[in-house]
Amino acid sequence: MKLAKIIGTVVATRKDESLVGYKLMIIRRINSLGDYIDSEEVAVDYVGAGVGETVLIGQGSAVRVDNRRREAAIDMAIIGIVDTMDM
Repeated sequence: MKLAKIIGTVVATRKDESLVGYKLMIIRRINSLGDYIDSEEVAVDYVGAGVGETVLIGQGSAVRVDNRRREAAIDMAIIGIVDTMDM
C-alpha cells in the first residue's frame, strides 16, 4: 500500500467494458509529511473517497481479488481513506 492524495476526477464515456460503473480518480502519491513525490495517476475508487482526501492505494493483481474484479482492466485502486497519520 502507498499513500496518495486525490486531486481530481476522470470522466471517460468510452472505456473498456470492465471499467463501466467504476469511479476514476486522479491521485498523486505523497510522503508521510504530505509532500507530493510522484506524477499524477488514475486509480479506481473502491471506497467512495473524494477530492482532497488522503487515501491508501494498492496496485497490481492484489486490487482484483474478488470475482467481479478478477478480469477487470484495473491496475491501481483506492482501497482506504486515511483519517489520521502519526509519526
